[in-house]
Amino acid sequence: QVQLVESGGGLVQPGGSLRLSCAASGSIFSINGMGWYRQAPGKQRELVANINSGGRTQYADSVKGRFTISRDTAKNTVFLQMNSLKPEDTGVYYCNVDGRYSNSKGIPLFGSWGQGTQVTVSS
Repeated sequence: QVQLVESGGGLVQPGGSLRLSCAASGSIFSINGMGWYRQAPGKQRELVANINSGGRTQYADSVKGRFTISRDTAKNTVFLQMNSLKPEDTGVYYCNVDGRYSNSKGIPLFGSWGQGTQVTVSS
């Protein structure tokens, strides 16, 4: 169906920057929403940012003004530029994509998650 491959996580000092990427591949017919979630140890997974097919974006209050989500529609890829990182941004970041894929029976809906990439902000 649809596979997601994430990259770009790592260890960074407070105040630093990282850029995450997530590329979707497979029998994609169309993509609607693309987003990033994160999960810190002992906490629930939470929405960080998402972007819909029209380019409308939504951010968690905790990252507004520091993170920017964007997408390359032609390459089915979503990015998360993270600036002014704080220790509380530490966690596993997951990409999420939804849309329609094509198979022999038509174009059913899909929703896929990436494998997660670790982001650690520490001095």
